[in-house]
Amino acid sequence: MTKVIKILGTGCPKCQSMTGVVKDVVSANNIDATIEKVEDIMEIMKYNVMSTPALVIDEVITIKGRVPSKDEVLTLLN
Repeated sequence: MTKVIKILGTGCPKCQSMTGVVKDVVSANNIDATIEKVEDIMEIMKYNVMSTPALVIDEVITIKGRVPSKDEVLTLLN
């Protein structure tokens, strides 16, 4: 089943780093997922996230305010 991954962030360096980590993990492990970048502040606020970047997997906030390691992302996606 395809996972829906959303990266919430306004485009800061940390947000870009998280996007890179998530894309690397998804492609390296052949994970069936769609990655969506959410940069609209009003959309981010709907998730009640005050510190970005945030990682949302299947509408569940899993990480916020920091860039995760590749191993951590892989664990969350499995």
